[in-house]
Amino acid sequence: MSSYQKELEKYRDIDEDEILKTLSPEELEQLDCELQEMDPENMLLPAGLRQRDQTKKSPTGPLDREALLQYLEQQALEVKERDDLVPFTGEKKGKPYIQPKREIPVEEQVTLEPELEEALANATDAEMCDIAAILGMYTLMSNKQYYDAICSGEICNTEGISSVVQPDKYKPVPDEPPNPTNIEEILKSVRSNDKEVEEVNLNNIQDIPIPMLTELCEAMKTNTHVRSFSLVATRSGDPIANAVADMLRENRSLQSLNIESNFISSTGLMAVLKAVRENATLTELRVDNQRQWPGDAVEMEMATVLEQCPSIVRFGYHFTQQGPRARAAQAMTRNNELRRQQKKR
Repeated sequence: MSSYQKELEKYRDIDEDEILKTLSPEELEQLDCELQEMDPENMLLPAGLRQRDQTKKSPTGPLDREALLQYLEQQALEVKERDDLVPFTGEKKGKPYIQPKREIPVEEQVTLEPELEEALANATDAEMCDIAAILGMYTLMSNKQYYDAICSGEICNTEGISSVVQPDKYKPVPDEPPNPTNIEEILKSVRSNDKEVEEVNLNNIQDIPIPMLTELCEAMKTNTHVRSFSLVATRSGDPIANAVADMLRENRSLQSLNIESNFISSTGLMAVLKAVRENATLTELRVDNQRQWPGDAVEMEMATVLEQCPSIVRFGYHFTQQGPRARAAQAMTRNNELRRQQKKR
C-alpha cells in the first residue's frame, strides 16, 4: 500500500454528520457556496449560472425602464467632462499645398489654326466631352458618356469630362396599382355565362377566400366565353390546383391559363398536367415560380404533356434538367409549326 493510500485510510471512519453539527450557520453557508459547481468561462451557460449569487440586498421592485434611462442620463450629465490635453484653438498650422505649374515641353506643344483655338477656348464641358469621344479618348469619360456621344447626333452630355465614374440616374418606377377586379361581380358574370367577360384576371389579389376560388373554378366548367384565366400571386395551393384540374376536364373554351407565383406543390402541378391532356382548346399554360421546386418527375411529365398536346404553343416554365428542357423545346417547335400550317390552310 502506498503512502497516499495510507493517508486516505485515516479519513475512512470519519462521521460527516457529526462534523456538520458542529459548524455554525455562517460556516454552513460558506460550505454551500463552495460546493456549487460554477464555470465562469462556459459561454453556453446563462449568465446567472456562471457564478454564485452574491447579492445581499433585497429586490427593490419590478424593472422600470423609463426611470432607469432617466437615472443613467442624469448620471451622465453630472459627470464632469475631462479636459483636453491640448486645448483646441481653431488655429491652422502650416501652409496649404499649391500644385506647381508644369511647363509644357516644346515637343509637346501643338499649334492649331486660330479658328480651332478660338472654338476650343469657348467650348463648354459637354462639347469637349463629345469631341473627346469622337477622337477615341474613352479613358477620359465613363462608358455611358462615350456611347451617348458616339450614337447620338446631338450634344447630349451634360456632366463634362471627369475621371470619376458616376452611377446612371434611373427614373423611379412607381408600383403597379392594385388589381381593381371585383371578385363577386366576376363570379356572377362567369356563372351567368356573360358574353362580354372574356378574361378573368385575379393577379396579385392575395386575400381571396379558398371557397370563392373553388366556386369560380366550378363556374368555369360550363362557361363558354372566357378565353383567359389568370391566378398569378394569389397564394393558391393544391386545393385550388385540383379545382383548376377539374375545370380543365370539362371546359372547352379556355385558351390561356396562368397559375404562376403560387404555393402549388408537385402533387397539384401533376393534377393540372394530367387534366391538360384531356383539354384540346388550351393554347397557353404558365406554371413557373412556385414556392418549391416540383421535382424531376413533374418536369418529365411537362415534357410528355407538350409532346402529346399539339394545341399548346406557349408554355411558361424554367426547366432545371437538360433532358426535359430539350424535349419541351422540340415539342414547342413542332406545335408552333403545326399551328402555322393550319393557318395557311
